[in-house]
Amino acid sequence: MLSSRMAFAKLLGVMKKLRIGIILIVLGIIIVGAALFLLGFLKPGSAGLLVESVPAATVFIDGEQVGRTPYEATRKPGEIVIKLIPQSLDEALVPFETKVTLTSGIKTVIKREFGDSEETSSGEILSFEKIGGDSSDLAIVSVPNAAQISIDGATRGFAPYKTSSITPGEHQVVVSAPGYSERALSIKTVEGFKLTVVVKLAPNGEEILEEEEEIEEPKQVEVEILSTSTGFLRVRSEPSTLGEEIGRVEPGELYPYLDEDEDTGWLKIEYEEGKEGWVSGQYAKKVEESKEEPSPSPSPSL
Repeated sequence: MLSSRMAFAKLLGVMKKLRIGIILIVLGIIIVGAALFLLGFLKPGSAGLLVESVPAATVFIDGEQVGRTPYEATRKPGEIVIKLIPQSLDEALVPFETKVTLTSGIKTVIKREFGDSEETSSGEILSFEKIGGDSSDLAIVSVPNAAQISIDGATRGFAPYKTSSITPGEHQVVVSAPGYSERALSIKTVEGFKLTVVVKLAPNGEEILEEEEEIEEPKQVEVEILSTSTGFLRVRSEPSTLGEEIGRVEPGELYPYLDEDEDTGWLKIEYEEGKEGWVSGQYAKKVEESKEEPSPSPSPSL
């Protein structure tokens, strides 16, 4: 009888040790899993990079050769220097070097068409900057300056161009200038980020009008304030009646046109020098500034 009790006690001891061992193993797995999760969660996200060129080129990043175009990779976010050396035996082409900042979770795109000089080369750089909030900003810079900007088939102005009212998503952009080959590109704006597009145009070989020939200048678009029941129109910080009132304008006055919100029809104006704001499209309209000089009155005959 005593031996049976001793055997039973030993069995209970073994089971207790086994249970403790299992608990320790489970706790270890949980701790290791939590540590791996935190390491993965806290580790900065990678940034995307796409480089394309015509003809193909050797790609250097921060002085290190990393491959040839088309080159696509994910890298640590931050500022890098990219140099492209064209691979051509037929003619001497000019290398290209630029500095860009890679953003976590975003792909930076560089495209280059090499020429025999910087002037005859072309391409574009698309890069992002985090701004927060729920807006998606777009800025377009052109070389040469003052190139015409069209977005989704509508002319929006001249470079340098910027807007904070473009909807997030895919858009088609065309950049053109007299005497240069236009460039068409697809972009994708992202909520909470500012997309900057730098476009370099190449001469198309066509002669630009001589200086002595009359060149039609683009007409400046302005916004005319219409009649209101209050005798003035509020200027707001956003294209909505919910935006903060930041100024007032009077009916009959003209102000430089900057942008238009496609969803609400509100117009963005420069209501004071260096100050921008939105007015309701219900009480304002776009007009083209007339550049014509008034005809002189005929002198009375003597």
